[in-house]
Amino acid sequence: MNHVAETILQLKNISKSFGVVKALKNVDLELKKGEVHALVGENGAGKSTLMKILTGVYTKDSGQIIYDGKEVEFSKPKDAMDAGISIVHQELNMMSDLTIAQNIFIGRETIKHKIFTDDRDIENKTRELFKLFNIEINPNLIVGDLTVGEQQMVEIVKAISMDAKIIIFDEPTAALTENEAENLFKIIDRLKKRGVT
Repeated sequence: MNHVAETILQLKNISKSFGVVKALKNVDLELKKGEVHALVGENGAGKSTLMKILTGVYTKDSGQIIYDGKEVEFSKPKDAMDAGISIVHQELNMMSDLTIAQNIFIGRETIKHKIFTDDRDIENKTRELFKLFNIEINPNLIVGDLTVGEQQMVEIVKAISMDAKIIIFDEPTAALTENEAENLFKIIDRLKKRGVT
C-alpha cells in the first residue's frame, strides 16, 4: 500500500477569531498518510490555534475539516483522540507518581477478577510497543524519575497505543538534549514508515 498517495486530512478555509483578534483567516492544509510537516512561524502566527481546532480544544468559526474522507467537527479533545488524532504537548501531561506502563494505559487498564488492574499485562503491552521503536526503558520506572526526553517518548508511545493516525508535536525538541532530539527524529521516521502522519 502506498501511504504517501492517500490524503488523510484536509483543512479548508479555517478561520478563528478571539474578539477582534483574527487568529486564523482562511487557512488551508492538506496532509497525506506518512507525511511529516513542520508549521513554522513567529509567536502569535496561529500555529497553536490551528492545532487546538484540529484536536477539539477550540471550535472553528468557519471552514471544513475533512479527516479520512469525512467532514468532522471535534467538540472536545477526546473526540479527536478517539478518531486517531493525538497531540504531544510541550508541557507533558503525565502522572509523575505512576509507572510508565500505568501512564500509557491509564483509563484503559486490563482488569482481572473484576476489580484489580493487571499491571503485568500493561507492562508487557508497553514492552511490545517499546520494541517496535527500539526504546530501551523499563516500563516499571516511575515517570517522575525520567528525563524530559524519556517522558516525551512515553507520550509518543501512549499516542501510538491509541492507534493514532496523526500525531501532532508541539515544539518537540525545545527541552531535549541533542541525543534525545536525534532519538525523537528516529521515532518520527519509524512512525512515518508505518503510515502515521
